Amino acid sequence: MRTITISQVSKNMGISTRMLRYYEQIGLIKSFRREGYSYRVYDEEAISRIEQIMLLRKLRIPVRQIQIILENKNAITAINIFRQNINELDEEITALSTIKDILFCFIKELIKVTELPLKTIISENDTLLSAIESLNIVSINFKEEQGMNKLNKADERLSKLNDVRIVYLPPTTIASAHYIGDDPELHANTMLDEFVRKNNLNKIKPDLRRYGFNHPNPIDETGYHGYEAWVTIPDNMEISAPLKRKQFAGGLYGAHMIAFGNFAEWDALLEWVNNSEKYEFAGDLQDQEHMCGLLEEHLNYFSHIENTDHEVKDIQLDLLIPIKEK
Repeated sequence: MRTITISQVSKNMGISTRMLRYYEQIGLIKSFRREGYSYRVYDEEAISRIEQIMLLRKLRIPVRQIQIILENKNAITAINIFRQNINELDEEITALSTIKDILFCFIKELIKVTELPLKTIISENDTLLSAIESLNIVSINFKEEQGMNKLNKADERLSKLNDVRIVYLPPTTIASAHYIGDDPELHANTMLDEFVRKNNLNKIKPDLRRYGFNHPNPIDETGYHGYEAWVTIPDNMEISAPLKRKQFAGGLYGAHMIAFGNFAEWDALLEWVNNSEKYEFAGDLQDQEHMCGLLEEHLNYFSHIENTDHEVKDIQLDLLIPIKEK
């Protein structure tokens, strides 16, 4: 039976090892270990399933719906989900078409009376004003295309970020949990969650914040890496091993929110800062040991600690990239 390591799948298929582990965690794919080999491998059935997942994600099918499609052999299930997504796209296409018509109307009016302020054109045109007010916020720029090459190009265009927030993270004292080995995120996060609950940190510090990053990043085909998780703590709080007390310098960051698992959007965030006219990357690309200064913040961590029934797919993260003005 032909098998491929997780790092080989990541490299060959252009998907992060963390995304693969997430898909495995929620039951979308399965891996196993060969005798005498410590790293996870995938067989041909799993690889075929990963290809299906990637295709459906490029078609903007949410992960929760992909689970339903792949777990049900009945084609009716997939048909109903596709129809639902088509209806949502139709609504967005209609809204975008309306925006296009309004822009053409602006051009037409401005050509006729070039000295007339835009505000005057809008206020004096009741039809135009009604059309603008009826628009919903449109999140993507969709254009119907077919074929894998065109689909990939469409996916690339749609992946460009337009919602990056500029945030300042204040300097703070943190407790750090660090683990290197298999499933390092799980081990580090579990250590930190246990510390928070044991010390009632959510009661002592209800404004606590939770960060994390690869430490170190994967550097070879094994995918072997570590993860470090942080939680903010009071300055005078006692910390015992295996956790460590550290100081976080804070700073200016570009922030982009994702649903847990959508780690491929790191690439889009890096592209955003590379193309920004106002900001530039303020991390250290040579520091692969600490993920070049990139961070992930667990949003609404307070509720996560208060409610142990939260599913991983319900978690939201901010991807944080250190920046500075040019």
